Amino acid sequence: MNNRRQFLETVAVTSLGMTALGAQAQAAWPSQVLKIIVPFPAGGTSDVIARLISVPLGEILKTQVVVENRTGANGSVGAGVVAQSSDSHTMLLSDMSSVATAPLIIKDLPFKPTDLQGVTMLAYSPHMLVAAPSQPFSNLKEMIEFGKKNKINVASSGTGSANHLGMVEIAQLTGIKWQHVPYRGGAQSIADTAAGVTHVVLNGMLATLPMVNGGRLKVLGISKRTRMALVGQYPTIAEQGLSTFESGTYQGIAVSSSMPKAAVEKLSAALISVIRSPEMRARLAAAGAEVMTSTPTELSTFLTNERKRWGDVIQKAGKELEGTA
Repeated sequence: MNNRRQFLETVAVTSLGMTALGAQAQAAWPSQVLKIIVPFPAGGTSDVIARLISVPLGEILKTQVVVENRTGANGSVGAGVVAQSSDSHTMLLSDMSSVATAPLIIKDLPFKPTDLQGVTMLAYSPHMLVAAPSQPFSNLKEMIEFGKKNKINVASSGTGSANHLGMVEIAQLTGIKWQHVPYRGGAQSIADTAAGVTHVVLNGMLATLPMVNGGRLKVLGISKRTRMALVGQYPTIAEQGLSTFESGTYQGIAVSSSMPKAAVEKLSAALISVIRSPEMRARLAAAGAEVMTSTPTELSTFLTNERKRWGDVIQKAGKELEGTA
């Protein structure tokens, strides 16, 4: 009996010790500099948000937060860096739609979808369909008429990106002739469209609106179903005849699936606190984005739904994913 009592007391003490160690480990995280990997070049939507949140996030978590751009393969290079990370201090800030659809498009993806786990969504920003002022069309109807007679060169931030797939769906719904011109990120795609190198681009509002306001691009349509107050003077794509169409950039945070749940929860709470602050809401709203947060589970559900939604578009496109003749 005494031996059994001693055994149970030992187990209890050990359990309490493990619990204390777990709590201590949670409190100790982060124990080093945090890194936000943006899988696109500087100047795009993901990069803009990453640099907005880095300082306040560091203040909450009492550590430095650095932003690193790791480009390539429409964001999959940077996503792979995070998926294969084991230091629990590296996170991915990207368009979650692109993360969801990458396995459907890239054959040699350097990671599996299960290698990443969601932390929280941050913001939604509709796409803006834009062209240089010199282009011979000023709205969606005129672009469609032009595109049925002439091949339209369409820029995007990369093959399989949310804005690329949005244009694939527009082409499927309208029958325009087009050629895809992929770039390594949104910043260069809108710069070349403004310069007339490509005809149009469907890109996130945060990176595109400043060039619209500066007169370098004109708006053909907004990808949100209903008009936004900030850009209420511009018609939506849906109200111009494509009633079922809606797209956008859903910026969120994912980390390696090896990151401990306690650290994920602590990071999620800190990110939500930052992005929901009145100052951040105002700054994002002024740029054309709406704050959108989620639990890790809700983000996982979103990824599953996006994979199905765009999977149907990709399957229908088949070999014509790059554009029609």
